[in-house]
Amino acid sequence: MWIKHLMLGLAGFASGSAVAAGTFAFIIMLGVVPRMIGKSRTAAEVMWYENAIVLGGISGNIVSVFLTVRIPMGHPILWIYGICAGIFVGCNAMALAEVLKTFPILFRRAKLKIGLSLIVTVMAVGKTCGSLFYFFRQMSDGG
Repeated sequence: MWIKHLMLGLAGFASGSAVAAGTFAFIIMLGVVPRMIGKSRTAAEVMWYENAIVLGGISGNIVSVFLTVRIPMGHPILWIYGICAGIFVGCNAMALAEVLKTFPILFRRAKLKIGLSLIVTVMAVGKTCGSLFYFFRQMSDGG
């Protein structure tokens, strides 16, 4: 019986490693991290960025696998986590759109010449309002 558990554990570890490698490759391909380093002018601190990314991935995997882990910090920590996760997803979405040249193509086809920054800001505000509506209405609880 223990051999089955060992094989299942190895298969899970290998699968998780493959998914994590793909996720990190996607983030690096988008250029999110180098762009943030360039904008913040902290190129000398690259090792800190790399360590934070790896530790964040490991911590996220541990928390997602062991769902019984409880952090007794309450709602403020949950809000901070939510804001950080939203920033991460927003950066990924905008970087992907930039890499795929989505916005320039859309703006050229719609013949928009002015107000481009306003459109992007309105999209971000709309995403934020939709997320707040989703969470305050507690739609994630299934009800």
